[in-house]
Amino acid sequence: MVSNPQRRSMAIPDYQSLMLPLLKHAARGETRVPDVANKLADEFGLTTEERDQLLPSGRQKVLNNRIHWAKFYMAKAGLIDQPRRGRFVASEQGREVLARNPSRINVETLLEYPAFRDFYRSTNSDIEEEQATHGPAASTASDTDRTPEEQIEAAHLALQSALREELLQRILQNSSTFFEQVIVELLVAMGYGGSLRNASAQLGRSGDGGVDGVINEDRLGLDRVYVQAKRYAPTSSVGRPDVQGFVGSLVGLGATKGVFVTTSSFSRQASEFVRHLAQRIILIDGQRLADLMIEHNVGVRVSRAIEFKRLDEDFFAEED
Repeated sequence: MVSNPQRRSMAIPDYQSLMLPLLKHAARGETRVPDVANKLADEFGLTTEERDQLLPSGRQKVLNNRIHWAKFYMAKAGLIDQPRRGRFVASEQGREVLARNPSRINVETLLEYPAFRDFYRSTNSDIEEEQATHGPAASTASDTDRTPEEQIEAAHLALQSALREELLQRILQNSSTFFEQVIVELLVAMGYGGSLRNASAQLGRSGDGGVDGVINEDRLGLDRVYVQAKRYAPTSSVGRPDVQGFVGSLVGLGATKGVFVTTSSFSRQASEFVRHLAQRIILIDGQRLADLMIEHNVGVRVSRAIEFKRLDEDFFAEED
């Protein structure tokens, strides 16, 4: 089936919607996920952006991930065989299913097969036990349409978002001196200012509830970055006049690099203003500040680490 250039694009199909068309392709002979992905993308009229869309982790394309899980589930049910590394084909049982001309294949269909039913129930009982122990992760009504990896990443994003909001709330609850220390520790964790002691000596000298100072860009102090920060409530944004005043100070000092940090946000005018300057000015709003704190482990700690392992195909590859 060739896509029509005038056909309106649809969203990337969920993994259950991919099962039937994937099995049909597998019934035509051995194939690979990258090859069938291009064909399915054509059939569903996906745009270039949809074909290239990545999971939040950025490690795999969404379409390929969903095809992988559709293939994996059908293989557990015995509808697909995997004769050699990276290749799959419809089994005799899979061809029998297609001969009945089904309108759809989904998890409910696969549960009719004992091998898949045992696998699926065992997997879900493990999840239920995990949730009973640690509490359920954030989920939506469409979780059954998501692949396991998508559910994991969605839960991770939900937890990350909640942590981000909690970090900003706690910063606002603490003093301006504490906020100054947060900025110092974050910059040092990011590789600026040398030691924590050296950075502390240069930052945090103002008493207006913000941070105004200068910090070495490298450990040798070959270049300097000027920093200003405003501890504002989420409802108050930093406008262009504040940023323009900061830039004016840089010009007076002959400086070319500056970082403006706020716990709230920047107005559109402020963001547009810095795009056309000769100086290099970085604006860090509350969301990005919290993300950087999480990334560099400032104000947070690892609560629980979970490893996800994959089959090592090289281990099982025999030499001819």
